[in-house]
Amino acid sequence: MEIREVAVVGLGTMGAGIAEVFARAGAGVVAIEIDAEALSHGLAIIDGSLAKAVSRGKLTSTEQAAIRSRIRPAGSFADAAGVNLAIEVVPERLDIKRKIFAELDRACSQDAILATNTSSLSVTAIAAGTRHPARVVGMHFFNPAPVMRLVEVVSTVLTDPALAATVAAVARSLGKTPVQVSDRAGFVANALLLPYLNHAVRLLETGYASREDIDTAATLGIGLPMGPLALLDLIGLDTSLSVLEVLQGEFGGARYTPAPLLRRLTDAGRVGRKSGRGIYEYGGAARGDSDQDGNAAAPSPPSTVTLIGSGGAAQAELASAAAAAGINVTRNPAHPSDLVVIAAAPDDQVLSAALATDRPEQAVGLHLAAAGGLAEIVTTRLTSGPAAAAAGALASKLGLRAVYAPDRPGFLVSALLYPHLADAVRMVQDGYATPADVDTAMTLGCGYPQGPFQLLDKVGSSVVLAGLQAMHAAYGDAAFAPPPLLVEHAEAAMGFAG
Repeated sequence: MEIREVAVVGLGTMGAGIAEVFARAGAGVVAIEIDAEALSHGLAIIDGSLAKAVSRGKLTSTEQAAIRSRIRPAGSFADAAGVNLAIEVVPERLDIKRKIFAELDRACSQDAILATNTSSLSVTAIAAGTRHPARVVGMHFFNPAPVMRLVEVVSTVLTDPALAATVAAVARSLGKTPVQVSDRAGFVANALLLPYLNHAVRLLETGYASREDIDTAATLGIGLPMGPLALLDLIGLDTSLSVLEVLQGEFGGARYTPAPLLRRLTDAGRVGRKSGRGIYEYGGAARGDSDQDGNAAAPSPPSTVTLIGSGGAAQAELASAAAAAGINVTRNPAHPSDLVVIAAAPDDQVLSAALATDRPEQAVGLHLAAAGGLAEIVTTRLTSGPAAAAAGALASKLGLRAVYAPDRPGFLVSALLYPHLADAVRMVQDGYATPADVDTAMTLGCGYPQGPFQLLDKVGSSVVLAGLQAMHAAYGDAAFAPPPLLVEHAEAAMGFAG
């Protein structure tokens, strides 16, 4: 089906971006916004985006003018009478969207495709209020639409079976990569991203780790481009809360139940960057510096450490790095030293090893994260403050960024990552998406350098399984129960990613 003219209803940031995408691809665009001021603002967004592209040498002035000439502003739904495709891009409220679709249903021809850009609401519920629900589909772009390559194409039980393939072809003609799924809350990207972000808030509110350490664990320990708490501030805590409420209503369970802190911050108006305050403060002070004492003297690294553990490459690497840094290393727990360092794996219990020494208050666990450059310092209930500080100074001396974690399964990096990977496995286990589609959605839609299944294969199914089993045994929370599909892959030593 050739898309010659498109109606875009709602010219906020996302709607303006979608209008620009279609105009760049050569389609005529009817930009519908009932409010004249909002229409003017939306057109200004498009003009600013195109002007920036010209200034960066990505468009010529002639191309800019041609693209802009294809966009026709309109204040009435009647202007959509001749379009082949109409896309609704209004706020995430079902009542508003259903009103918009009722108008489009009357204005557009019967063979026109009606699409919603909803990121979390039921496409079926939107379609059910129209006279021709078979022509309604989800076409979820990601912000900023001119840049992000992913489009989630969502079909309902009412959608014409051929329509999803048609819309996917339209997405490809725009230079986008489509992922085709059925109508389920959150689709792929949000259904995986939001529980992970929510879990990070739970770790913060329970005092499991600091906000800076949580975000550092995600960036340096997992390799993600942004920490979950900083990302929440960027998305907007209120927006994230709304999506989680939709997910919780559909799926239930602790992973989707909004963390109380997320709700409290939203109620207080601390909704992220757009309000100047969220989980972090934005403004005069650098993010993350507001509660640091700039006058506090940094602790000195220990001159002698006792290194114990189960042996292996990690312990040898630690010993070699410490010796290279001029730190004396002993393997004898009875030998006097400034600090006892237990080379630990995420499913180890540091406390039991610390109790086996005669000075558990001087003992810390230390785990080198696989991504490199990060040391997880694991403190027990008996670890003294000076010992924890000395461990941080040791990590700094070794050229590592330190994060602190309690002596719990997964420490910090794996506590964030493994439940997230389990969510992805459940999605595939349910037959909702393939591993390749999940990886595509998260790399192109959320900026992951590697998809969840690529990460899972890199860590190893058996390692992730053992970590989840330890977390499930410790907490008794069904959210940490390993999916049967993961168990099967671990037992068969099979990978997921193609």
